[in-house]
Amino acid sequence: MRYLPISLTSTIIILILLMYFQPLIFITIKAGEEGVLYRRFAGGTVTDQIFKEGFHIVLPWNKMTVYDTRIQQKSYDFSVLTAEGLKTELSLSIRYYPRRNALGALHQQIGPDYLEKVVIPEVDNTLRILVGQMDIDELYTSKGGGLQSLITKSISEIERNYVVIEDVVLRQIILPKKVEAAIETKIEQKQLAQAYQYRLMAEEQEAKRKKLEAEGIKEYNAIVAESLSADILKWKGIQATQALAESNNAKIVVVGNGGNQLPIILGGETKP
Repeated sequence: MRYLPISLTSTIIILILLMYFQPLIFITIKAGEEGVLYRRFAGGTVTDQIFKEGFHIVLPWNKMTVYDTRIQQKSYDFSVLTAEGLKTELSLSIRYYPRRNALGALHQQIGPDYLEKVVIPEVDNTLRILVGQMDIDELYTSKGGGLQSLITKSISEIERNYVVIEDVVLRQIILPKKVEAAIETKIEQKQLAQAYQYRLMAEEQEAKRKKLEAEGIKEYNAIVAESLSADILKWKGIQATQALAESNNAKIVVVGNGGNQLPIILGGETKP
């Protein structure tokens, strides 16, 4: 009983200290994260051990830094100059993640803000070199492989400093207003020229069709003309005369118009 107040006081002090240092002592590493431990009195950053997902207890004078090791995305805009010296705005999207087996070295040499220190500067430098070697036309056409194609080829060159840059997507190219208007006019004129060429091709095809049609009609008429003789024409006339004579229409048939001629049919009013 004599030591009870001291024990209670000590317990309360310990509880207060635990509550105060709780965020530093009890560390929970979530899914897709890994931790790097800094030991203040035992050699500094631990580079040969990575702390996996789960619950960890750390001494309050040490520090656990948690890194997101999943694929992350960062979008940003910046200005570059083309080979002609024209200022162009580029809108990019970077997909990146830290190398898991190099988190300790990354934390020791760069730190948690590696995106601003490494990733963005490396991408900026690479793109400024690429765009500085290209004309304004190459930024929005496939000439020379296109800017997006060149960016894709350059990704492997900017993957360094313990970070993997999975992809750099060119979302938008914002050109100067005058240049944009000139390009739109050029594209419009090109489309009009292509439409005119298409109309010419269509007219040429139509002319060929009409020529083939006329040749077919001419050939048909020649074949028919060769097959029509006087006897056939006379026989057709007799058949027509007979059909007309047998019809219900009123008519007058005059025969004896000549030995080699067909009868003359007068009238043709239809009976009511």
